[in-house]
Amino acid sequence: MQEVKKRQPLYLPGDPSRNVYLLTQGRIILTNIGAGGKVVTVEILEPGDVFGELEALERVPRETAAEALGNAVICVLPWKDFRHYLAKYPNISLKLTQLIGLRLRRTHSRIEDLVCRTVAARLAHLLFELSQSEESRGIRTTLTHQDLANLIGCSRETVSNGLGRFRNQGLIRLNGRTVTIVDENGLSTLLG
Repeated sequence: MQEVKKRQPLYLPGDPSRNVYLLTQGRIILTNIGAGGKVVTVEILEPGDVFGELEALERVPRETAAEALGNAVICVLPWKDFRHYLAKYPNISLKLTQLIGLRLRRTHSRIEDLVCRTVAARLAHLLFELSQSEESRGIRTTLTHQDLANLIGCSRETVSNGLGRFRNQGLIRLNGRTVTIVDENGLSTLLG
């Protein structure tokens, strides 16, 4: 087990893939550097998520950067131990395949959002996605407006303006870093 401080990187693109990680507390953000040096958020991981497994199994350098969004705790598994564990417990391989399939569906959904939806629709969709684990539709987040922008492929200013418009239309309530969806039906009309 390893404690990771807020905004501490776990690995960077090009680093050797020596370990597989299991997030037990906190959030981890996976990013990549796109054309022109633009940061692209690949995924935000929640407790229970495994990451770094594909590159470690293939023994290729890291393609993404992993960074803690806040203080986090991770379980670090050397790749050899992970391979041994998969061989010993084949049902874990099935679960890993399901996890990879889920990530692929999320990626396809994000690509569809970028191609087919307006920025307002992408932001609304992201808010719904982030609120799925919350019973009250309140999203307490360590994500900055820049992080949100990197997730939906726009600028920080566009996210700030979009959240302000949603607030002014009575769709959400903003209180510090907490976003609460107050009109699900109204917000969902933006999804098209």
